[in-house]
Amino acid sequence: MKSLILFFILFHAFSLQFLAQKKASHEIIDLMEKQELAWNAGDIEGFMKYYWKDDSLKFIGSKGITYGWQPTLDNYKKNYPDKAAMGVLTFEIKTNEELSKTSVFIIGKWSLKKEKSLGGYFTLLWKKIKGEWVIVVDHTS
Repeated sequence: MKSLILFFILFHAFSLQFLAQKKASHEIIDLMEKQELAWNAGDIEGFMKYYWKDDSLKFIGSKGITYGWQPTLDNYKKNYPDKAAMGVLTFEIKTNEELSKTSVFIIGKWSLKKEKSLGGYFTLLWKKIKGEWVIVVDHTS
């Protein structure tokens, strides 16, 4: 009887952990859909809302590492000066993995539909900071 009770306690604990992981993944996917909407509306600041607004943010692209939220925003504005240059963004999530209760790692594919379409892959490290999920590392190629 004791082993049966222990089994149900452990099963319940693992079930709760699994559900919490799924909840975090769903929250982040929802945030990434909001990023797509902001980008496609020509709203770079709205897109950047989901990045950690801190000097420790790391964005790794073809030109190297950019440190900090403001320099990352400035680079986006420089490279995408208007809605036509921004095109239509879509994300395709390939994998998402909860590393801890406050960290999720995402691998995906991005595409920009415009006059000269672009695309590539990304890895994102999302962290829950002060109760909010934010991107702390973005490697996009």
